[in-house]
Amino acid sequence: MSDFFQNGVITTLHHLRKRSLEEMEQELLDFSRVRPMSLVLPSLYSELQGPALENIIQELCKVPYLSEIVIGLDRADEKQFKHAREYFGQLPQRHRILWQDGPRLMALDQKLKDLGLAPNEMGKGRNVWYCYGYILASERAKSVALHDCDIVTYDRELLARLIYPVANPAFNYQFCKGYYSRTTSGSINGRVCRLLVTPLIRALQQVVGDTPYLTYMDSFRYPLAGEFSFRTDVVRDIRIPSDWGLEIGVLSEVHRNYSANHLCQVDITDNYDHKHQSLSFDNPESGLSKMSLDISKTLFRKLASNGVVLSSDTFRAIKATYYRIALEFIDSYHSDAQFNGLALDRHAEEKAVELFYQNIINAGETFLANPMEKPFIPNWNRVISAIPDFLELLEGAVEADNS
Repeated sequence: MSDFFQNGVITTLHHLRKRSLEEMEQELLDFSRVRPMSLVLPSLYSELQGPALENIIQELCKVPYLSEIVIGLDRADEKQFKHAREYFGQLPQRHRILWQDGPRLMALDQKLKDLGLAPNEMGKGRNVWYCYGYILASERAKSVALHDCDIVTYDRELLARLIYPVANPAFNYQFCKGYYSRTTSGSINGRVCRLLVTPLIRALQQVVGDTPYLTYMDSFRYPLAGEFSFRTDVVRDIRIPSDWGLEIGVLSEVHRNYSANHLCQVDITDNYDHKHQSLSFDNPESGLSKMSLDISKTLFRKLASNGVVLSSDTFRAIKATYYRIALEFIDSYHSDAQFNGLALDRHAEEKAVELFYQNIINAGETFLANPMEKPFIPNWNRVISAIPDFLELLEGAVEADNS
């Protein structure tokens, strides 16, 4: 993006000019001597069948500064895991695969379940959480980046820009969130962020008041981006959701643990596209419908933990305020799209808002009906307190699977 405006309460690092990638990678290589770097890749086995991940691997083969790549592999049987070992074997960097469905990691998961410490549902949050544990166990990195495996437009400059703020020893950032514009194939994408998250945050500001947390969340240009980086100290004490609320949950936790001057966001690419989810109008347990429910619940839980009292009347006011704001946003996006020669289907946009509108109420009802629900995975400090040698057991299981 071609602006230098600092909005909100966190620092924004812009893409002001086309900088030499080789120059940036040389700096990162120099940084790696003081602050070694790792990359976490949460992946479904099915993503090994698509062109996006193949291109990502080819780009990562050219990256000179990573000490380790940690792949979290979900939904893979033994034959598929063996294929994944061959597939990722082309990486020149040290790499390890966490076979999430394998007998060794499942046995460790059961060990945590017996103590009430295991993630309570399968998904990206659980996958990432175990990868974080392995990062702590291996002790090979002081800075870590994470990005998805379905980025169709991936090039390695995205990774360099993403990890640079937490790898540079002269910077004091503990956490960095990537952002980008979601405009591809002649249209504006990113419906959940555009039509749910931002309008909902603005509605919450009007209904419950502009709390420091809501001001902070409204500072992020793309809060649902799956790309972020952090220093490894961050990992020990954050509690993340195991559902679709992962990105919002991570932002909420770093807000709880760090002051704003230790957090930033960075423009990581001019062109971003990935696998698109369906809205799933008829199935609230899949697609963007499930995502919108989980995100709404995560925001409500965070507000409640900050002392905000939420009731049925509050949720009705939130719903009505959200709906008005979201429709106003559609007008803004329609003008922006037309000005830039892009397509925007107003009917489809309003149908999405109607789905999100209903799911805000559903999320509120679920929140009120389950006040004792434990949606967050325990942090690693608690796990280590309960089972002091768990990280060693995790590392041993991963090494055995990869040997």
